[in-house]
Amino acid sequence: MAESILAVVEKLTNLLAEETRLLKGVKDKVETLVKQLNLIEGVVKDADAKQGGNEAYNRWLSQIRDLGYQAVDVIETYRNDSESPGFFSLKVFRLHNLNGEVDKIQSSLKELFEAKAGFGIAPNNPERDEANERRLRSWREPPAIMKEDDYIDLVEDTKVLIALLSSMDPRYGVVSIVGMGGLGKTTLANKLYSHTKLKFDCKVFISVSKDYRKKEILYGILEGICAKKIDRSEKEEEKDLIIKVHDLLKEKTYLVILDDLWEKEDWDNLKEAFPGGMMGSKVMLTTRNREVAKHAGCINPHEPRLLTEDESLELLRKKALPQHAQFPLELEKLGREMVDKCRGLPLAVVVLGGLMSGKSMEEWEILSRNSRWSIMNDVDRVSTILALSYNHLPFHLKLCFQHLGLFPEDFCIPKNELIRLWVAERFLPQQGEDTEEGVAEKCIYELINRSMVLVGMRTSRGRVKAIRIHDVLRDFSISKAKEGNFLEIYSGKGVGSTSRSFKSRRLAVHGTYNDYAFLEKHTPHLRSLHFFNKVDRKIDFVYKNSKLLNVLEVTGTEYHGKQDYKALENLTQLRYLGFRGRTDMLYMPSSIGKLMNLQTLDLRHCVITSAIPDVLWKIRRLRHLLFNSMSVSGNLKLDSLTQLQTLKGVSSGRWARGLVRMSYMRRLGIRLQSRSSPEMLIIFNSVTTLRNLQSLSLRKPYAPHEIAEPFPPLEQLSGCVNLQKLHLIGKIKKLPRADEFPPNLEKLVLEDSMLQKDSIATLEKLPKLKMLELDDGSYVSSELVCSPEGFPQLEVLHLKYLSLKEWTVEQGAIMNLKHLMVHDCKELKQVSEGFKSLITLQDLEISRSPDFEHLIRTDQDLVEFTEKNSIKFVQR
Repeated sequence: MAESILAVVEKLTNLLAEETRLLKGVKDKVETLVKQLNLIEGVVKDADAKQGGNEAYNRWLSQIRDLGYQAVDVIETYRNDSESPGFFSLKVFRLHNLNGEVDKIQSSLKELFEAKAGFGIAPNNPERDEANERRLRSWREPPAIMKEDDYIDLVEDTKVLIALLSSMDPRYGVVSIVGMGGLGKTTLANKLYSHTKLKFDCKVFISVSKDYRKKEILYGILEGICAKKIDRSEKEEEKDLIIKVHDLLKEKTYLVILDDLWEKEDWDNLKEAFPGGMMGSKVMLTTRNREVAKHAGCINPHEPRLLTEDESLELLRKKALPQHAQFPLELEKLGREMVDKCRGLPLAVVVLGGLMSGKSMEEWEILSRNSRWSIMNDVDRVSTILALSYNHLPFHLKLCFQHLGLFPEDFCIPKNELIRLWVAERFLPQQGEDTEEGVAEKCIYELINRSMVLVGMRTSRGRVKAIRIHDVLRDFSISKAKEGNFLEIYSGKGVGSTSRSFKSRRLAVHGTYNDYAFLEKHTPHLRSLHFFNKVDRKIDFVYKNSKLLNVLEVTGTEYHGKQDYKALENLTQLRYLGFRGRTDMLYMPSSIGKLMNLQTLDLRHCVITSAIPDVLWKIRRLRHLLFNSMSVSGNLKLDSLTQLQTLKGVSSGRWARGLVRMSYMRRLGIRLQSRSSPEMLIIFNSVTTLRNLQSLSLRKPYAPHEIAEPFPPLEQLSGCVNLQKLHLIGKIKKLPRADEFPPNLEKLVLEDSMLQKDSIATLEKLPKLKMLELDDGSYVSSELVCSPEGFPQLEVLHLKYLSLKEWTVEQGAIMNLKHLMVHDCKELKQVSEGFKSLITLQDLEISRSPDFEHLIRTDQDLVEFTEKNSIKFVQR
């Protein structure tokens, strides 16, 4: 709870720094208020870890927090009112009221602070705070290729389940893994899904979770069967989707894994989609409820056993001491005492390992003696372990961790979106010359390394793209957030309890329930509002009433009526505005230009039917501007947005001449409007001045190859020293020399480039290239030759829609290749002997390339090669 008070102090400090002019006349009083809270902050930081279980102490914190919130509310309301038109006498009256309110708050704070003596609270420990700062600065992104260090291979469990999944006995058509949260059910199911011994025509892994939508699950299964994205329509009936899934599966041997079923009804809603199929087809489900497994027809639900002490110790070593091949003798006694408290629960050991990683011998001894390691029932025991790890987070990381609770269960949280949200929420400390976005990214990596969150998705280069939070940890996050009125979750259940007057500053709406009448009386004090459900009715009241809102995110809107978007002008304190998902936004009002504090405007996937008004240039604090490229013309004036770090989905035009002033730009995606060389030269000349640019995507307008105008010479981009990712769609007359490419280029995607055979000799000399995608029309030769020592760092190669017939891999080429995708290369039927030298290959993904797939699966030498190297065949 203490972290919410620290957040209030930070908020008031920022208000003072930013609103000196508006607070004239009451500035001294607000400064005194901040000093009072700073004094309390010093006490809280030291006392929180000692008094966490003391109810009286928590009540004291709660009263201080509420007074802090009250102070923020009255100051922000005054600021908001002062920025609106009004008579001088009215503004004087508002200032008088503000004076009185601040006086009352100061008096109450003084009384509460004097009461602290009754709790025996001592001053804070600045050395611990500095240690946390050093720790944050030392974190780096987790390694791209993660070791299997989150579980211990329980051979007997795996053998039993493989036998059940391989059985031809029709009684075992449904197999289940049951057990409490944190037992490793999903991890084990994932391992079985990828196991080379299990041969099925198709495999599908789908997460169900508590608040699932039946239609989304069915679409997910369809995509798994077809190995491609499926166009989703709200008009399509669920019964029609069930028939589609049923018909596709009935002629196959299949394995469908339904992860995390909670209720018997969940199975009843989905079972009709699964036919008997061909002999040996299976449905496997994971659940915490054994009755759900039996209801689904599983004869013998399998419950993974808990870890032994030795296995727990080994898992702790993997997580906390990966640099040691065995557990150090000097720590073994302490380690055994610690894992004994985990009682064999893998999640508890994993979280403990994240906590102990990098700790000294002295710190191991201190934590081992911690009196809060009590032996309770299973749920409380896990909570104790989680609380121990949580309490050792720096205060800003506690806020970040609590914030993760607002996302729906099993939600894959995009890293870049999360970074932008945390910056808008102002959770982050200043770290030297790092940008706020850079600090936020470090915080994500630290939470990963502490095992508080999981990597949900990686980029083709192995970078973290999205994260997930285990449902046990999510529940813990929400419980901590609710303690401090940090956030509230509304899912349409228990309307009576949710409609009470809650004090939370953040609200997330989940599920399918969409009666928002209860929200109207709460929106005035909200600072963040997130809709993760299908909003199919008007939410105008949010735009009209939530004048202090900092973050508004609407995901999955399907309302086709007329929303009063003009009222967005009321949200003048907004820093993050996102309309994402399958959203129809009929128009963007010119009043959006009044949102002077906006940092992020995310309109990806929005269908904006009218022209975007030329007002964005007024929002000079914009850092991230993301559009659906089909919606945005190039006639907008954007050259005043010098703080931009991300600009995507915009067409080229007059604004591009101001690109040279956008020196903070990191990610840039432009859809070129003209085929003329002058426009492209302007873009290229401007891009070369952007020293912070990391990702660049340029798309030329379509033209027949014989008349297509090529890109300007690419050697101009050599000055982009920090460019790591380059995506070019359009004709390339000639590639520059390898030493004329951007020096740190790691990912290159080409499409419609019309490159000839000799171009590969250039690309394979790029020293840092880790990922290469040759897409439709990028390479027009029928033969691809990879030379000895070519592509020295390449780990990922995608060949898509090419007219290849023969692929020659010479000995010593692509020696670090880990993932190969061959898609729609229908004529490729021959690979050289050197293909078998790709001993680092881990994943092989082949689709719509029948001759190549037949060769790989039937040629005896190639079959032996794939089996010997345990190469996994990936289905999408």
